[in-house]
Amino acid sequence: MTVRKPEDLRSHRWFGVDTMRGFGHRSRMMEMGFAREEFVGKPVIAIVNTWSDTNTCHSHMRQRAEEVKRGVIAAGGFPVELPAMSVGEQMTKPTSMMYRNFLAMETEELLRSQPVDGCVLMGGCDKTTPGLLMGAISMNLPAIYVPAGAMLRGHWRGETLGSGTDAFRYWAERRAGNLTEDQWQELEEGIARSPGTCMTMGTASTMMSLAETLGMTLPGASSIPAVDSTHAMMAMRSGRRIVEMVWENLRPSDILTEAAFQNAIVVDMALSGSTNAIIHLVAMAGRAGLKLDLERFDAISQRTPVLANLKPAGKYLMEDFYYAGGLRALLARISDLLKLGCITVNGRSLAENIEGAEVYNDDVILPRNRPLSPTGGTAVLRGNLAPDGAIIKPTAAEPHLLKHRGPAVVFEDVDDMYARIDDDDLEVTADSVLVLKNAGPKGAPGMPEWGQLPIPKKLLRQGVRDMVRISDCRMSGTSFGACVLHVAPEAAVGGPLALVETGDMIELDVDARRLHLDVDDAELERRRAGWQPRPAPYGRGYGMLYVDHVTQADQGCDFDFLHAGPPTSEPKIY
Repeated sequence: MTVRKPEDLRSHRWFGVDTMRGFGHRSRMMEMGFAREEFVGKPVIAIVNTWSDTNTCHSHMRQRAEEVKRGVIAAGGFPVELPAMSVGEQMTKPTSMMYRNFLAMETEELLRSQPVDGCVLMGGCDKTTPGLLMGAISMNLPAIYVPAGAMLRGHWRGETLGSGTDAFRYWAERRAGNLTEDQWQELEEGIARSPGTCMTMGTASTMMSLAETLGMTLPGASSIPAVDSTHAMMAMRSGRRIVEMVWENLRPSDILTEAAFQNAIVVDMALSGSTNAIIHLVAMAGRAGLKLDLERFDAISQRTPVLANLKPAGKYLMEDFYYAGGLRALLARISDLLKLGCITVNGRSLAENIEGAEVYNDDVILPRNRPLSPTGGTAVLRGNLAPDGAIIKPTAAEPHLLKHRGPAVVFEDVDDMYARIDDDDLEVTADSVLVLKNAGPKGAPGMPEWGQLPIPKKLLRQGVRDMVRISDCRMSGTSFGACVLHVAPEAAVGGPLALVETGDMIELDVDARRLHLDVDDAELERRRAGWQPRPAPYGRGYGMLYVDHVTQADQGCDFDFLHAGPPTSEPKIY
């Protein structure tokens, strides 16, 4: 391994040269009280922090940034904190997914435009992990990811609660009239008890786990609860390690190989991870110049058992997962399914990083002979309703619905759905298939998490808690139900979903990987001839850019101009 010299550092072009510009850069750093010896000739480390007062998952990240700085300084580097757009799942509307690409662009350009040699990426809330990594992949400076970690378990009247999952479950009971306002308020106060992300195996926990599997975190980093003291130690050690990575010139392109992405898909399936992971992995791989088609996800799913007994598919939470051995223990348990030679940010292989890992609770991380499911957590569907694919999470659905035929009840958009879903005159039964259109990447826009369509109130009162639901949008990784998602092409671009009418028969067969609209081709052509696209939802700004350039779900919903291509030149400094 060749160790670089101070004059090889990227920041040398700003701080180490005897030019008028170099004088200006150094003098302005001195303006802030920094002495020349603190930053000249040392790796300058960007701490890209997605903290904000409205990102509830990241409320501890101001402190973690300080701990990262401690590590950077201890290793002989110079830390600079660069705030980035905080794409908080809870508060960002219409959906944080619309701003994942914004964060990716901002991360890439922050790193390109500033005098930095490497970066620590601080995220965790759903879209921050892929957004930060996508930007870092495109810029390709040495990078390490510090995951926010999950919050503590929720509690209510002796029951352990999982954020998202149990909120959805009890909201159904509230709508059915089985929960009082006082009980609902008690739940509200007890379900989110500390800083950190959702503590179910939702999108946040899934993507943090996959970032570690890909090799972009220190070993074990993704499983540590946000408020555990070892989380602060991990942040400090990440700061130390990124300085070493800069001297070694270990970059994302060295780590994020096709084999690494293959490992991530295996682990996603073994975790019964969020359905959103497919979109994010496809987008991240695209930045690395790799193509992941949906068939690869499905093939890996069919040979990977689900071993993580975590909500929403199982019964435990991320805190339990950590105490049971965490991700390292799960990786060790499925090591025969992994490409163990992949290099990681600590310079060691995946095999070295999981050596000696043990499972301490076989009910949380299940043994191979007793899986939660013999096959993985996600299935890819195709058929005349989804020629470019759709997905479902079988482990989170009522089994009797995995092979189903029923009449469609169609909602043209989310406003139409909420206007009619609880109308007692709505012609719907438990056998109906609820269909939501115009909720995809362009149609919503932003592909919000509307895919767990609410069960009509009159059916809730009858005891119905799951139905087949189909849409071109996403659902929260903490959600559950027989929800067919990511239908591509979406309705807004004239995909077959746009042509479905109430009363059409729809067939779902998960084992056969089939999603079929039982309408003959001639009738579909007649409907297509009369279809008209809706007016564009934005006439200016980022929204217009998004709608004009976002790709479909099967392509990762990245912008078409951000896929891997020729490297962008370094900025000129004169």
